[in-house]
Amino acid sequence: MKDRIDILGAGLSGLAAATILAKAGKEVHVHEIRKDSGARFDGDFQGIENWTSEIDFFDEMKSWGLDPDEFKSNAFDVIDLIHPDDVITNPVTNGTAFRVVERGTDEHCIDQGFKRMAISAGAKIHYETRVKPEDCDIIAAGPKDSSAIAFGEIFHTDHPNHVSFQLNDKLAPGAYSYLIIIDGIGLICTCLWRKQKKSGRYLNETIAWYESHYELNRVPIKRVGGKGDFCLPQKYTHENKIYVGEAGGLQDFMWGFGMRYAITSGVFAAQSILDECDYETEVRKRLVPLIKTSAINRFLMNRVGDRGFKFVANYWMRDQRKKGDGLRFMKWVYQPGIFRKSLWPIVKISMLRKKKLDDGRIVHRMPFRESLRRDYWEPSDKALDIGEQWDTVRKTGASLSFSESDS
Repeated sequence: MKDRIDILGAGLSGLAAATILAKAGKEVHVHEIRKDSGARFDGDFQGIENWTSEIDFFDEMKSWGLDPDEFKSNAFDVIDLIHPDDVITNPVTNGTAFRVVERGTDEHCIDQGFKRMAISAGAKIHYETRVKPEDCDIIAAGPKDSSAIAFGEIFHTDHPNHVSFQLNDKLAPGAYSYLIIIDGIGLICTCLWRKQKKSGRYLNETIAWYESHYELNRVPIKRVGGKGDFCLPQKYTHENKIYVGEAGGLQDFMWGFGMRYAITSGVFAAQSILDECDYETEVRKRLVPLIKTSAINRFLMNRVGDRGFKFVANYWMRDQRKKGDGLRFMKWVYQPGIFRKSLWPIVKISMLRKKKLDDGRIVHRMPFRESLRRDYWEPSDKALDIGEQWDTVRKTGASLSFSESDS
């Protein structure tokens, strides 16, 4: 067993592994190309889901020795579910459905919380450094390719804390949009699972929709975005290196909720190095079935438009009336039942493409899908006004962390 462990990437998965290994007495070095943990995200909100396990994730974190009080989080038990025909219903649960955290370099962000945990445990983090992957034991780097993208605008608002989740194939081709408001700061984001020209028009149209349905008094601050790369590797360890988080393809194909998988995989990597488990076995038992199920769900979503989205939304609410808990539907969606398992060979052939990566690993990757005819439409006057408003705000110094060319 090695005494020194080198980790490539100071994101959540890498820092989770670093914390546990350093607590166990290992000499841990984390190497990060960016200037700080969370620098990739620029202050956008993301959710940590609570439906892929019966165990509350924060309780699970505590059992691993990770402290969720190190960062700010807001728990939600109800959301606005916006149907494609603009009907709004409310999935609700008695517990915590998900928690909203902020990504970035401010002290209250989850990235900085994990950084503090790693440093407190004794890990050494080297920012703005480049190391060769072959010199590291754990690979926790971010995505390189794009299977989907997200555009969002962060703004000031006087609206109370709130989360809305919208299924609308026009505003978010093949995916969804959402509104999150936490303590006077809002984020409107649209996710695109089909490649588009002039992708920014989708964000403008999405903002126009939310402004017409909620009293936001929106004052733009900045625009943010990111990309997701979705793939399933043949192996999660390769040439004595452990691949965690996004580097290991451990992402949710359906909604893009990846933080729980990332942190969990980092924990498993550390436990494997400490001879407490076998990483390959643990990931295939705990995470891969969920990821395959999410890929099958994504395959089904790719084949429906708003009519299918409306069916899903109605079924979700009928299930809540029957069971008395809106979270049960989401738990069912991620259960790898007989029907979904029977679809996996079809999904693997039709949706994923085999690819050999530069490091020699073989993955089955979901490429960025091409646009459809229905994706071409004329923007509304309100959306055009919002685009002009952003151009004016940007000239005053507002930042844009993710441009259309990045997609």
